[in-house]
Amino acid sequence: MSDGRPACSCIICHDHGDRDSLDNFQLRTIVHVTQYGWSVVLIPANDIGPGWAYTIGLWHSHRSPELAMFGGDVYEMEEILNTLGRTAAEGGVPADGERRDDVVRGRPAAFRTVDPRWYEGAFGGAMAFYRRPPLPFLQAVWPDENGLYPWQPGTELPFRRSQPWLWLNPRQHPEGAWTLRLDARNL
Repeated sequence: MSDGRPACSCIICHDHGDRDSLDNFQLRTIVHVTQYGWSVVLIPANDIGPGWAYTIGLWHSHRSPELAMFGGDVYEMEEILNTLGRTAAEGGVPADGERRDDVVRGRPAAFRTVDPRWYEGAFGGAMAFYRRPPLPFLQAVWPDENGLYPWQPGTELPFRRSQPWLWLNPRQHPEGAWTLRLDARNL
């Protein structure tokens, strides 16, 4: 690009030869990204485990990492990701290791870079949109009521398992609902 930003390989910027066969999800994503700058995908909880939500389009529109949240109410996570998306669009792009106040129910959130080996299982819609990884993704991780993050000493085991640790290699992640939901067995 002429503005010095890294090139985008998404289905808006490039014709990958299959525009006539894009499905409804991809077409809806294009409309949302074109109108709003990004879209939020909701993956509801099921009998295997909790749900999650993630953005598509922040990289295309603002060269901000895409964002993801796990383990909460999908509609609340959608609202949080939209708020974070607006902040990124205004220049407040989050960074790996950063903590921000008042993100989740008045509590902070920490941002961690997602290991690309999780992308296919967790962010299939984003992979279909961008086509060519690597694509930057940050996981917004929320703390417990005491302000402790899942990796910190003093957290209860159920809380530690409430969100995946996608900054880890999938082979290092403890087996459980998240490795099943995100199909990490084959990674």
